[in-house]
Amino acid sequence: MGMAQASCSLSLVAGLGTGYFVAMRVLVLGEVVGKAGLTAVKEGLKSFVCEKNVDFTVMNGNGVTGGFGLGKKHAQMLRKSGIRVITGGEYAFNKRDMVDFLPKSSWILRPANLPNESPGRGWNVYETPKGEIAVVNLLGQSGYTRIHGSNPFLLIQDLIPKVRERTPRILLNFHASTTAEKRTMSFHVNSLVSIMAGSGTRCMTADLALSQEGTASITDLGRTGSRGGVYGLNSQWELGILRSRIPNRSREAFEDVRLQGILAQLTEDGRCDHVEMVDLPMEGNEK
Repeated sequence: MGMAQASCSLSLVAGLGTGYFVAMRVLVLGEVVGKAGLTAVKEGLKSFVCEKNVDFTVMNGNGVTGGFGLGKKHAQMLRKSGIRVITGGEYAFNKRDMVDFLPKSSWILRPANLPNESPGRGWNVYETPKGEIAVVNLLGQSGYTRIHGSNPFLLIQDLIPKVRERTPRILLNFHASTTAEKRTMSFHVNSLVSIMAGSGTRCMTADLALSQEGTASITDLGRTGSRGGVYGLNSQWELGILRSRIPNRSREAFEDVRLQGILAQLTEDGRCDHVEMVDLPMEGNEK
């Protein structure tokens, strides 16, 4: 499949091309939304992974099934398409079949700052051909009424030393509804994690950064799915809901389908030395 790429990239000069480390290339996809997002992953992921020599792929799956949550069938479909880890958000338990499936699936992460009684896990360490990498998933505190977690800022500072006993390569997905909270987290975990990838608003932000300490950060990864709608959903239908106040079921959008996220390169000591934005239109959907 032909794909065009529009991206910006940032690099730390020290370490680039030196050959003194085994570089791990990590692809972090923005929230996959609906059938359009599933199609983008199924049709575009494998060729991109091959072209860019990606070692590990993570995505946020908070809106995969109809835009709200993740169902077991769709989770398995994404796994077969090449996704290694799926992180969730406020809709982590929105689909009932996931309640029993989560404890059996170490590759699906619900937020780590939910109660211990919640099914599943919030972080894990995974093997790759280039060594181990940890993925931690946290939920923000602002704007959510259906689900609430403990303070993510306190939890992450207590969790980091435990994770570092296994690996210095740490990817944090912070799923939050406000840019301010996600931006604050990027400062809080600077030098403590390799990547701080925000999700939750399904709109890619223009603040991709790579600190001198070797932490890559972005406030929101964007969304993998239709960029032509609202929140990955049909714009006219969503407008009708807001105008009428009738809580109709949302409809999915299918215009301008894209893969969005970031591609980062990590060193053996857990530093990120290169990161770039990924914004790939699917063939036949370029706009």
